[in-house]
Amino acid sequence: MARTDDDTWDINESVGVTALGVAGGRAAETRSPNPLINDPFARLFLDAAGDGVWKIYLSDEPPAELAEVDPDFGKRTEAMKSYIGSRTKYFDEFFVDAAAAGVGQSVILAAGLDARAWRLAWPQGSVVYEIDQPKVLAFKLETLKSHGAEPIARVVDVGVDLRQDWPKALVEAGFDPSAPTSWSAEGLLPYLPPEAQDLLFDRIQSLSAPGSRIAVEAFTGDFFSDESVAQRKEQMEKYRQVAQKLGSDAGTDIGELLYDGKRTEVTDWLGAHGWKVTAIGADELMAGYGRTLPSDVDAPVPNSVFVEGRL
Repeated sequence: MARTDDDTWDINESVGVTALGVAGGRAAETRSPNPLINDPFARLFLDAAGDGVWKIYLSDEPPAELAEVDPDFGKRTEAMKSYIGSRTKYFDEFFVDAAAAGVGQSVILAAGLDARAWRLAWPQGSVVYEIDQPKVLAFKLETLKSHGAEPIARVVDVGVDLRQDWPKALVEAGFDPSAPTSWSAEGLLPYLPPEAQDLLFDRIQSLSAPGSRIAVEAFTGDFFSDESVAQRKEQMEKYRQVAQKLGSDAGTDIGELLYDGKRTEVTDWLGAHGWKVTAIGADELMAGYGRTLPSDVDAPVPNSVFVEGRL
């Protein structure tokens, strides 16, 4: 369904489905022959959520019907698994490096099914604040607790929509604006309207003490172009039709969850607000991790740039 200003969701609907999809990619990467990451919790979330389109990354071969409407579907799926694995490793390394440098508190914006507080080597005393919809955080914690998983860092859940007054909720949960913080915005920005993206960074800026760091998966202008939007909608409609033929729930149309429109480049915004910025394109990041993209498939992964800023 299309987004509204006050929409909410559970883990198996709307934006929540995207968190399950990413968990599927992490689970697939974890069980691959040469994994970039180790996320033993990703599969637990998928099993708890039941059957759905989010398990497509775990299939050895896509349904023949999907291959028929999109001969490159298998290549796209493999490319996206590598993309999710590379993206996860990038943010893993960001948090580990920041913590090793003495940044004691971290904030994961739109935390979804991120399990970094449970699987990374956090120094003693580290605190991880997770911000997301209350139902999404509840599903994650209930699933992890049911399997006896214990976090390595201290986890503080902040169940609030990022379009609401999350800074107030974060501070009330114990966050210290006077201390350096490591922030992450992974798989988030396209799900915010352009003006909400600007407000998000304004709020991060107001809460960031000197020594803070931020890592962002930013999307280029091409991602939001009319051509790219039309291409995504066309692909999703094909997949939905196949799902219906197979007697499966067609699932959420991801294209309907994204907000289009011209928006501020993240590198420009951070640079103008005093952050020392470095950036790397998705293809270069993946190549550095030994992953390559198929040259014969058009736009197999998002047009994105991974940005780090230090204040």
